[in-house]
Amino acid sequence: MTMTVAMPGRLPRSVMPVRLAILAAVVLAMASVPLWASGGSQRLLVEFMTYVALAQLWNLMAGYAGLISIGQQAFVGLGGYTLFSLAILAGVPPLLALPVAGFVAAIVAWPTALVAFRLSGPYFAIGTWVIAEVYRLGFAQVGALGGGSGISLPVGLVKTISADRGTRDSIIYWITLAACVAVIGCIWALMRSRLGLGLAAIRDDEVAAESAGVVTRRLKLQVYVICAGVTGFLGALIFLQKLRISPEVAFSVNDWTVLVIFMVVIGGIGSIEGPLIGCLLFFVLREQFSDWGSWYMVGLGALSVATMLFARGGLWSLIAPRIGFRLFPVARAAPRRPS
Repeated sequence: MTMTVAMPGRLPRSVMPVRLAILAAVVLAMASVPLWASGGSQRLLVEFMTYVALAQLWNLMAGYAGLISIGQQAFVGLGGYTLFSLAILAGVPPLLALPVAGFVAAIVAWPTALVAFRLSGPYFAIGTWVIAEVYRLGFAQVGALGGGSGISLPVGLVKTISADRGTRDSIIYWITLAACVAVIGCIWALMRSRLGLGLAAIRDDEVAAESAGVVTRRLKLQVYVICAGVTGFLGALIFLQKLRISPEVAFSVNDWTVLVIFMVVIGGIGSIEGPLIGCLLFFVLREQFSDWGSWYMVGLGALSVATMLFARGGLWSLIAPRIGFRLFPVARAAPRRPS
């Protein structure tokens, strides 16, 4: 008797089309938003999708590669300032400057990693934050870009995207949607590949991963540089929408790292669904309770502590066993021998 078993890393044929159909329906529904939603709704969704992408990238580094960075705002700021530098000083159209900003962030991340990777554990986390502060202070000295007070994107350059604000909002929305979908899709594919197995091994036990032949330092460096490049692209996109940049905002540890960590921890680190849930919960709480002032932040902090105490795997670790369904499964089943 021969038993039919799904290949390692692959979903049963009857299940995969269902997941793909659900994901395709969600993406198509999101893509239609500019056709019927207001500009304010589009800008809110752009912010949401940007945070989803940033959370997925941080989760890839921390949840799989073990890189607990609190300095990712360095690459958000680098991406934003690269776009403004190219647009204002070199006359490059902002949309063309977007991918260049991501490339520059990735290039800068390489020597940054060589410094940061000399540290480990909490020293690595603090070191990445210090490096981000160095970048912030450096850009605050650049008078051509407004120094410490910042600078706005000239109207003429803004109009190279479109003379109509509604059209500009739609273009930025679709670019953000494409970036968010690409980030989630690529991370899902990565985690189901051989490299993903290496990252999962690093997450579980780095020493054991090295003994099994995983070149942990090289793999971590690749993840760090790639995440920095994509974060730089997202940073450029963030400030293209804002049309103004300053060192305090561009390199804000609270906006671009602390909130992202909150989303990942609350949702569930080490899963793709977790950051999605955490980001959705954060936006719901912000829309409902942000008027509470300092009590709002106290509530977020209390929620974080409670999650770490009673649901260390995040909300997704409580939800997944109950529904018995994962939208982005990355586990690989071992093949069974025919009997």
